[in-house]
Amino acid sequence: MSTRPESALHMDLQGFMARLPRGDLWVFGYASLMWAPDFRYAERRAGIVHGFHRSLCVYSHRYRGTPEIPGLVMGLCPGGSCWGVAFRIEARHVRKTLKVLWEREMLNRVYEPRLVPVRIGRRVVRAITFVADAAHRQFAGHLSVMQTARIVAQGCGQRGHNIEYLAQTVAHMEELGVREGHLHQVLGAARKLCGG
Repeated sequence: MSTRPESALHMDLQGFMARLPRGDLWVFGYASLMWAPDFRYAERRAGIVHGFHRSLCVYSHRYRGTPEIPGLVMGLCPGGSCWGVAFRIEARHVRKTLKVLWEREMLNRVYEPRLVPVRIGRRVVRAITFVADAAHRQFAGHLSVMQTARIVAQGCGQRGHNIEYLAQTVAHMEELGVREGHLHQVLGAARKLCGG
């Protein structure tokens, strides 16, 4: 468990909301939030975050795997940059949207919710996103392409097969004009392991 002082990592939803500025809220998605946000939004734009990169670094015991046969899902890790999708939530829907996000992303507290600067065209907005907690027991850390592919190939959970999650993420990255070689290699290797 993290030994850091009280932060957004350990904060409940009410505590986090108390820190937010009033008005509309932006949400930055870099994996399944890109194609299945599960909340109402007023605007959807491609955006880039600097200082973090997308990584298949979190063991999934629920959505894309089980405790016995885990899958892997994305987290943001320090360093580099990450293209994704920014959603603008109107002020009147912020509370409901955050409740949905908290129930979806914060059940096991493997992520730390943070407000980060996101560049959208010529402007910069502050958006909530979810950064992987490297001290959490479900943090996988750096795995080789083949280690990652084996886990992805076998994972299946409440939201379906792990390989479908990765394929959707890669497809939506390509829509943004982004190619991350490591994830393409993992997807190719996982498909071979699945006989595809």
